[in-house]
Order: sequence, then structure tokens, then C-alpha cells
Amino acid sequence: MEKFEEERYVKSDFSKQVWRDKNFVECHFIGCNLSLTKIQRCRFQNVQFEECKLMGVSFCDVEPLLLELHFLRCGLKMCNFSDLALKGSSFIECQVFETHFSNTNLSKADFSGSDLRGSLFHHTNLQEANFVDAVNFQISPTTNKLKKAQFSVTEALSLLDEFGIILS
Repeated sequence: MEKFEEERYVKSDFSKQVWRDKNFVECHFIGCNLSLTKIQRCRFQNVQFEECKLMGVSFCDVEPLLLELHFLRCGLKMCNFSDLALKGSSFIECQVFETHFSNTNLSKADFSGSDLRGSLFHHTNLQEANFVDAVNFQISPTTNKLKKAQFSVTEALSLLDEFGIILS
């Protein structure tokens, strides 16, 4: 496995590349384009993405050992994080559109200030996750674990949508 440790990538275009058997440790991607990048058997240990574009990226085939991802002000569209353990990962002030989080452990994850339009949370562990100032999420309290998750009061009302409750 090819190893990249404490590397910094600035405004690099990785779009449509195939990453196979790579190990990223403490790496930082800033302003990079990773759209349609195929990720196969790669390891991400405390990797940060800042102001990056990720469209159509599936993280489903990453190595689960020590997996830790952090996104800050990124645009994620049609990505897939299903079946992963992402405890403590962060998606801060991101646009996370039409992205799948099925069967994902996102306990203690931070989605603060993010727009989650069209993203799917199904059988997801969101215990102690932070959704303060997050908008446009559709999270079912009956199919996801939400104990001690934090929400802004006005946006928390969307948790009742599936019940057809009308508030006045």
C-alpha cells in the first residue's frame, strides 16, 4: 500500500482518477477537485478536506481501520458513505446534497452549519451528533438512532414530518 503522510494538497485536480491501495495519514486537501474519483481499498486516517469539491465519490470501499474524515466548507454531491464507521467525523458548513448515509455510524459527528438537501439517513447511528444550524435534513426518528443528538429548535421540527403532525 502506497503511503502518504502529512501531505498537503492545494488546488489539485484529482477528478476522475482511480485511487487504489493508498494510505493517507494526517493529510490535508485544500480547494481540490475530487469529483468522480474512484476510491478502492484506500485508508484515510485523520484526513481533512477543506473547500473541496467531491461529486459522485463513493467511500464504501475504503479500509475501515482507523477511518477518520473531516470536511470543512466542502461541496459533496451524490457521495456514498454507507456501511462505514465515521464516529466523530465532521461535515462543517458543507453542502451535502443527495448523499447516502445508510447503516453508517455517525455518532458524535458534526454537521453544524451544513445544508443536507436530499441526503439519506437510514438505519444510521446519529447519537450525540451535532446538527446545530444545519438545514434541509430529512431524518426519521423511527429508523435512525438520535439519542442526545443536537438540533436547532426551528430545524428540529422537521423530525416530525413523517408523522404528518401540523404545528400552529
